[in-house]
Amino acid sequence: MARKIAVANQKGGVGKTTTSVNLGAALALAGQRTLLVDLDPQAHASLGLGCTRDDVKSSVYEAIVEQVIPADAIIAQRLPNLDLLPSGIALAGAEVELIDLPDRDRRLRRALETVNGNYAYVLIDCAPSLAVLTISGLVAADSVLIPVQCEYYAIEGLSRLLETINLVRQTGNPCLEIEGVLLTMFSPRLNLAQQVVQEVRNYFGDKVFNTVIPRSVRLAEAPSYGQSILQYDRSSPAAQAYEALGREIMSRAPAKEMMLESQSAR
Repeated sequence: MARKIAVANQKGGVGKTTTSVNLGAALALAGQRTLLVDLDPQAHASLGLGCTRDDVKSSVYEAIVEQVIPADAIIAQRLPNLDLLPSGIALAGAEVELIDLPDRDRRLRRALETVNGNYAYVLIDCAPSLAVLTISGLVAADSVLIPVQCEYYAIEGLSRLLETINLVRQTGNPCLEIEGVLLTMFSPRLNLAQQVVQEVRNYFGDKVFNTVIPRSVRLAEAPSYGQSILQYDRSSPAAQAYEALGREIMSRAPAKEMMLESQSAR
């Protein structure tokens, strides 16, 4: 049975797709059969693994909307042990097409159940919103990994995500857990970054991963080559951080309890 982790934050630019791609690569290189599901219409996770539109014959759109068997859409071995269920241009219209379907939130969950036994981990890269596709990702997942950038207003608005997680627990996935909160884009020389780390750790407590992802030019360059940072520059601090995150994920169970207060974080 695969452990399904949704990577979600409705705020853009927090390192969500970067984390999905590079955590997937880290788990795969550690010998864990992993599937990356690109649930974002922008298809950045697919592009980050070197998958172009010409490579996509069928996508997560067909698996959800047309109920095509996911195995027919999966692109195998983007690197050893890492498969991709890609996004496609049609996914941009899926929000509208799904809205009137009574089972819209559960379609991805049912689709992934057909490949559940093939993987140790399934990572779901959610769109930067709290609309239908992201809800579908949360319903399909066992747990949620929340990237938070080390910048001003880092946890601003996260109360909405926590409210959404609570709603999903109540209506579609009562077993949904918090995998952890991941600090990203950390610049150690900046006092502000240090303050944000402390603020996030104070707010989320032991739900914050020990691993912190540094801000890195090499990490930003890797997607333009269609590679994860572990392929592009495995000796870089960012690659080492994602390998450490992979080890942390493998060594810990998802947090069982987390207070999901609805009040603003600030």
